[in-house]
Amino acid sequence: MPMHIAVISDTHDRCPKKLLYHLAPADEIWHLGDVCDPSIVTLLEQLRRPIRLVLGNNDVSDEWPLTLNLRRNGVDFHLEHIPPLHPPLHCDVIMHGHTHAPRDEQLGGVRWLNPGCVSRPNRGWGPSFGWLHFHEEPKKYTWELVPL
Repeated sequence: MPMHIAVISDTHDRCPKKLLYHLAPADEIWHLGDVCDPSIVTLLEQLRRPIRLVLGNNDVSDEWPLTLNLRRNGVDFHLEHIPPLHPPLHCDVIMHGHTHAPRDEQLGGVRWLNPGCVSRPNRGWGPSFGWLHFHEEPKKYTWELVPL
């Protein structure tokens, strides 16, 4: 069955109302760190979707992990705020934030994806987030960057 995961990063205390509108159809929401104000998570929870998040370098929480490894539709994802120097073993896709700029790059058999920044974009980019669209076929997904 198709699945759609909304991927956001670097909200930095801000959650534009139009972002919540865009995230409403998500099956899951992944936040790649720098939430900063935990009330942002409370807003996201109102969408009643599973939320996975990792700790950013500007976050203070004992509840959020530094990294998450998730498997969806046969694809192994590694979520981490600051991109690691080397991909972990058994990883197909690294999802990261921190740079405030989108990324879609294939390096050494691993795809590196960054949805950009919701609140303070960088390097000439506007605010953005991403969608992972999973298809019925195993290991089949597409990445979509969405400007806000």
